[in-house]
Amino acid sequence: MNESMRARLRALDRRLEEIDAMLSSPEVCSDIDKYRALSQERAEIEPVAQKAREYQKVEQQVSDCEEMLSDPDMKALAQEELLAGKKRLAELESELKVLLLPTDPNDHRNIFLEIRAGTGGDESALFAGDLLRMYLRYAERQGWKTEIVSKNESDLGGYKEVIVRVIGRGAYSKLKFESGGHRVQRVPVTESQGRIHTSACTVAVLPELDEVEAVKIDPSELRIDVYRASGAGGQHVQKTDSAVRITHLPTGLVVECQDERSQRQNKERAMQVLAARLYAKKVAEQQEAEASERKSLIGSGDRSERIRTYNFPQGRVTDHRINLTLYKLDQIMDGDLDEIISALITEHQAKQLSEMAGRQS
Repeated sequence: MNESMRARLRALDRRLEEIDAMLSSPEVCSDIDKYRALSQERAEIEPVAQKAREYQKVEQQVSDCEEMLSDPDMKALAQEELLAGKKRLAELESELKVLLLPTDPNDHRNIFLEIRAGTGGDESALFAGDLLRMYLRYAERQGWKTEIVSKNESDLGGYKEVIVRVIGRGAYSKLKFESGGHRVQRVPVTESQGRIHTSACTVAVLPELDEVEAVKIDPSELRIDVYRASGAGGQHVQKTDSAVRITHLPTGLVVECQDERSQRQNKERAMQVLAARLYAKKVAEQQEAEASERKSLIGSGDRSERIRTYNFPQGRVTDHRINLTLYKLDQIMDGDLDEIISALITEHQAKQLSEMAGRQS
């Protein structure tokens, strides 16, 4: 382990001691927001500190074994333990490097998950419904809550567009790599000749901001329309103009919300989605300016980019960004995304480590 890394670990250890002292003070205990912020920071630092302590312990054991090599009676045992200790030190150093990687400040946030039918007509809309179910099942497996914010259903039961709010710590960290084009290859229910068709949907994952004010939105740049919500009939159809459509005039972004019970609630939720979209647009523009000559390992986030193919006849799913193919289509469509998501996170971390090594060399 180099001295720079040791210095960072020492600084984190000192910061952990400072936080523990502050958390026990009456002043912080009486300030809920400050207490929550410090507790969150502590939760992020603690795993690194624990791993660093384990590294120091193994490092001492290795040093003890090296001293034992001079004892003829203990040499054989010392050599064996020394080999195991050095191997464990290398593993711990790799784990620490990953833990010390810069984190995305949005990783802990809830998200807005947007799914839109693309090429393929009715079949694309049906596939959008399948993707929605896949993500809802994944969220259920994670113990997250979900809320449908807006939906535009197709005639055959799919969705031309659907927006879901996913509420759960770390939702963005696990689903942020889902943004992009999702392609399906299968025989549509509308196909009488049994031919395989290719259709596509786009997915966008937007972090939910703490407050709409986090993105400055000039009210004079908004056009807000209200209308009567549409639906399948019965008690779920509003009898008043409660649905809201907000148009952001400078960018042309349009957000509709009709699933809440009142116009005020629909307007608040639509403003949240608009703020998230504007924030994502701003971040994308900054990233493009900073890295105009290269793409990120896991894709640019451009919704038109094909990131994954779901081949039903062959029962396989292929993620094209990392060349990963899994023959477990049924399980994946039922929300078993852990293997894909873990592989994407690992590849992203590997690229971060590679870039960091390049800057240091």
